[in-house]
Amino acid sequence: MAERVISVQVVYAGTETQTVRCVDVTEGSTAMEAVEASGIADDIPKEAIHPERLGIFSRRVSAGHVLQQGDRIEIYRPLLLDPMEARRKRAR
Repeated sequence: MAERVISVQVVYAGTETQTVRCVDVTEGSTAMEAVEASGIADDIPKEAIHPERLGIFSRRVSAGHVLQQGDRIEIYRPLLLDPMEARRKRAR
């Protein structure tokens, strides 16, 4: 029996551009497997892809999260400034 294929998007929003890749993966694939299959690593900074900074539709997920048809895997950038420190600076 043939494996069922699902379509998902892998996105990365840089400071100036957004990179979007549509990829077909087999049912049961994980978020990290879709990121790797998309080839998005060739177009974004190497340090951007980290298993702890992935989400689907603005909700954080683990790298091993099993995907569903139409999921949008988001690769989050690291914070440049801690939000608490930013508030302290604004308050000063």
